[in-house]
Amino acid sequence: MVLSGADSLTLADGTAHPTGYWAEEVAASHRVLREAGAEIDIATPGGVRPTVDPISLDERGGVEKADAERFRGYLDSLGPELAEPLALAGAKASEYDAIYLPGGHGPMEDLAGDPDLGRLLDAFEREGRIVAALCHGPAALLSAVREDGGFVFAGRRLTVFTDEEERQGGLGDSLPYFVESRLRDLGAIVDAGPAWGSRVVVHGTLITGQNPQSSVATAQEVATALKD
Repeated sequence: MVLSGADSLTLADGTAHPTGYWAEEVAASHRVLREAGAEIDIATPGGVRPTVDPISLDERGGVEKADAERFRGYLDSLGPELAEPLALAGAKASEYDAIYLPGGHGPMEDLAGDPDLGRLLDAFEREGRIVAALCHGPAALLSAVREDGGFVFAGRRLTVFTDEEERQGGLGDSLPYFVESRLRDLGAIVDAGPAWGSRVVVHGTLITGQNPQSSVATAQEVATALKD
């Protein structure tokens, strides 16, 4: 499970917006996968301790108090793993069956251009291993560019936090780029559902979820794929 190490996103006007990973997407996904019997390593660029987006744990992010407490409690149970994650540069695709990329705006800042992640994603795709990305997590797929400049996931069907959702409840036009639009420009086939509804798209070994509401369903699809 690769988390962003960024604690801010550089906006279109050059200012820094506090961010990180989205609590529900990590907590709910990790719980589902662990209960399914998966062994999970958490990794970040440089092995830095990841930052949870503060609004993913309160009403500013549309999160009910009871849910926020539940997510916070689960993340607290992962304290040692989050305090000392693996360094992404040391990860080898051959040692894992799947790579899971939760969102929050953080991946737009660091994972989208991370060469170590790009190397891993290219290897996972070539070797038929599972690649899963959730909400803004597909921004991390942007790192997967081959030596000839081609996008590794061009022609693949996927979903992502949509431009519509970004304008309704995200950062809107203050963003440096829209993830959905960027993926489309690179040749991905975006198969999005209605805003704020749970949606998972499976195309071969690529599994993607559209938004935080898709966290559990995305992890369940990954768990099923791992068993298969």
